[in-house]
Amino acid sequence: MGYLHILLVLTCILSSAFADPVSNDFIENINKQNLTWRARKYSDTSSRRLSISRTSLGLSPTDEKDSLNIVAYQIADGDIPESFDAREKWSNCSSLKEIRDQANCGSCWAFAATEAMTDRICIHSNGIKQISVSAQDLLSCCTNCGYGCNGGYPANAWSYWHKTGIVSGGLYNSSNGCRSYSLAPCDHHVSGSLTNCSAVIEAETPQCVKTCDNGTHLNYTTELTFGEVPYVLENVTSSIQWEILTNGPVEAEFDVYEDFLVYSEGVYKKTENVSKVGAHDVKIIGWGVDGGIPYWLIANSWNAEWGENGYFRMLRGENHCGIESYVVVAVPNLGSDSNIPKFEIGMLLFSWILYMYCR
Repeated sequence: MGYLHILLVLTCILSSAFADPVSNDFIENINKQNLTWRARKYSDTSSRRLSISRTSLGLSPTDEKDSLNIVAYQIADGDIPESFDAREKWSNCSSLKEIRDQANCGSCWAFAATEAMTDRICIHSNGIKQISVSAQDLLSCCTNCGYGCNGGYPANAWSYWHKTGIVSGGLYNSSNGCRSYSLAPCDHHVSGSLTNCSAVIEAETPQCVKTCDNGTHLNYTTELTFGEVPYVLENVTSSIQWEILTNGPVEAEFDVYEDFLVYSEGVYKKTENVSKVGAHDVKIIGWGVDGGIPYWLIANSWNAEWGENGYFRMLRGENHCGIESYVVVAVPNLGSDSNIPKFEIGMLLFSWILYMYCR
């Protein structure tokens, strides 16, 4: 392992070990500043630890981002609406309303990717294919995606979907698909109903097993889903918007500062004099304007007890915390007849036979 890789691993370890004791005074100070967002106050007065549990690594020379095509759209004035919510446009896709939980594992890179893949399969099949893509399979089996629970590389995740494929699989303890997530949910930087993530031993990367879970009676090979060649979006707000508007949610990476961890509601913009604690990958599903402040609408993977029921909004158009600088995605490879229901295929075939007979 080279010195650079050692440095990256140490950076991840230091990020996961970051643990400034932060009292409610820190949170109250944020809320007294009349910002565009509010921090969540803990339910007790004891000192809490702000630790970002093994967040994803930042960019590195081994990431395939630099080798991917950069896509830029030429957008005419008026083509982009002032607000957009993918949950409303594609309301028949249940995955768009789902908030996942990466548990005490730095698998946000895999979660943001598979969440967007899941949405896009539904969107591009006109709601016919409601297949949950397995974060467990990507996390455990993609050997060049990074370090598993110690962080990973988003571009490599999308390339893996294109070259190798990822099976179906749902949330923890679910029977949805081939390989469901094996790590139990926990509370991320909130005092909620679950065990606090910082109180749980940090998870090891699950083992790669190319068989489906016991009891599913599914075949691993036939459960594989695939994507087309991935691409990176130009760091231009309108290009990212157009991609979401036409193809569905995208994966984005941004720098995380300590105040973000206690976000509760509003349009997030980092406060002054806060420390950077790592990087994080999320799924952007839309945008809007609140009180004159443009924002991105984003799904996090820290369960629904964090933020705005699992979502958050971040300042849009200024590449805040780097949110617009690293957006990677692909369209699903659904096969030639994936957008046509089998019933319709049968009716088309019957009509053709009838036509030939009656000629």
